[in-house]
Amino acid sequence: MDVSSAEITGILGAYLWPFFRIAAMVMVAPIFSSNFISQRSRILMAVAISIVIVPNIPVQVPQVDALSAEGLLIIAHQILIGACMGFMLQLLFNAFIVAGQIIAMQMGLGFASMVDPQNGVMVPVISQFYLVFITLIFVSINGHLILIQVMSESFVTLPIAATGLSPVDFRDIVAQASWMYAAGVIIALPAIGSLMMVNLAFGILSRAAPQISPFSIGFPMTIILGFVVMLITLPNVAGHLVNMSDYMLQMARLLVQKDG
Repeated sequence: MDVSSAEITGILGAYLWPFFRIAAMVMVAPIFSSNFISQRSRILMAVAISIVIVPNIPVQVPQVDALSAEGLLIIAHQILIGACMGFMLQLLFNAFIVAGQIIAMQMGLGFASMVDPQNGVMVPVISQFYLVFITLIFVSINGHLILIQVMSESFVTLPIAATGLSPVDFRDIVAQASWMYAAGVIIALPAIGSLMMVNLAFGILSRAAPQISPFSIGFPMTIILGFVVMLITLPNVAGHLVNMSDYMLQMARLLVQKDG
């Protein structure tokens, strides 16, 4: 069986261009981009996903030298597309981190921080608890597989070419940051309301009975009530994750539509 160099180049090209988009998504998307996953493992993961996806989608391979100016432009666009898709899902997970930070500050546990193994930064323990909890739920509902499906669909709706996302698309991605903070407040709203009422009650108590120290009673009660509110609202967190995951994955799908 004789295989020419042109055929080998064509086969490599068919996998090379999608690989850059998939690798960028793997490097940025949550779970895949966790710090406890090495760079070599992420690259191998991107190669494995490319090998599975490329034969099953009609990838239009541009007949361009990868080291030419146009080839480098195509590579840059593929990296931007993959990174933006992963970044949008990263906003989903950060919404729960923001919610945990708000709850921790309301409870008086804002000082209790630990290293987030996914992002490598210090976050409150409450945020880390929510992050681990939603990560397990996200994997259990096959959210990571849906993300890979959206990525495979992007090669049909936004083919590999020297053009990619428009400035309007980048503006829409930045606008999702406000959605992240709003979603975090919505998740933390029950705890915010409950703990605010507790603080208000102890404020009234300190004025009505100055001889009673509200600090010796208020701080433990605030922490205990915060954990009680978390326990009661924990089943709703799963529902929030499912709804927000569906919304963000739909936004990622709309991002790579041909009509922008």
